[in-house]
Amino acid sequence: MKKLSKFILAMLLGASLVACGGSTATTEPETGAEGTEATAAAEPAADAKVYNVAYLVNGNLGDKSFFDSAKSGLDTLEKDGRIKLTTIEMGGTDSDKPKWLSTLYEVSESGEYDLVICGTYQMPDNLKEVATQYPDQKYLIFDDDTYAGENKNVVNIVYKQNDLGYIVGTFAGSMTLDTNVERINEDKVIGFVGGYDSPVINDFMIGYITGAQSIDPDIKVDVRYTSDYVDTAKAQEYGISMLNDSKCDIIWGVAGNAGNGAAQAILDAGQGWFIGVDSDQELTFGADLAGITLTSGLKNVGNSLVWFFDEWDAGKEYFGQKVSLGIAEGGVGIVTDKNFDKYASADTKAAVQAAIDDVVSGKVTVPSAFDEGGNENAQSVRDSVRP
Repeated sequence: MKKLSKFILAMLLGASLVACGGSTATTEPETGAEGTEATAAAEPAADAKVYNVAYLVNGNLGDKSFFDSAKSGLDTLEKDGRIKLTTIEMGGTDSDKPKWLSTLYEVSESGEYDLVICGTYQMPDNLKEVATQYPDQKYLIFDDDTYAGENKNVVNIVYKQNDLGYIVGTFAGSMTLDTNVERINEDKVIGFVGGYDSPVINDFMIGYITGAQSIDPDIKVDVRYTSDYVDTAKAQEYGISMLNDSKCDIIWGVAGNAGNGAAQAILDAGQGWFIGVDSDQELTFGADLAGITLTSGLKNVGNSLVWFFDEWDAGKEYFGQKVSLGIAEGGVGIVTDKNFDKYASADTKAAVQAAIDDVVSGKVTVPSAFDEGGNENAQSVRDSVRP
């Protein structure tokens, strides 16, 4: 626990707030695609081996999001002498895509690596093909569970976006009631722009709605989907409508780059606030857009990789399984410096911390779109809170 505690303490002193203090007990993971509820990492052995790791980036570093987050965790592991790292940037254009598969084959054929890491929704088909051909090679894919449990040499790490949604919703619900803050109106309405009407996006959404309504059950949530993760035009159009027609004063963009169109709508209108996702978007935006971004909900990929090696060093392997990481493990969190610190009242900050504590302790169990019937329930909840 010492290593994990030091790591989370460092996060608390930085830009994001990640609650620690979950159960220190570990349980034997279940086998199969249903996966494992992760527990706090055990203490690595003093004589832990140094792993040879290949990190394949199906894009380029510098995204200030998933790829950079993963690299930061791996850099920490390498600096601590726990891994030897080879990073291969494969490019992210359509012309680069054939290289993704061929590179996976090349590193697997080499037999040099203890673990090959890749990530996100664009890689599972390639990984499935190669992992099946090389059953003795171990692989990790983050933020995807497409084929979880189908290959005994692959571990899928995913993140509890419903818990993240609950924390962000608690914050947004508290903020929309605080009319002492500039750009906050009298209406109890917030917005959510998601990528696709799908379980993973609806998992964010149901947590968001649940968190907001835990603050005030009269809060309404305008939910819309771009059906795209790249084009900002539709989210910008939605943002204008949310601000003018629904009287939203806070919009959470959960649609990749496409969601940033809502931030542009807010900036152009001179009213309302934006919340980012996955990475600290105040750091990725220019000054104008950063200025209207209150906070960001984080998927801490780098933390999750450190957690994984902590577990592996302690003799706990998760290959052939899906592992879900939440607040207690540092898998998700919320930015609490910059605009959050500037604009959130003491009461709002206390509400966010209480929400974190309640999720970590188990006092609050956030519904998920991945529960049985959960996606249908998420849609029902969405429809019930329309403004």
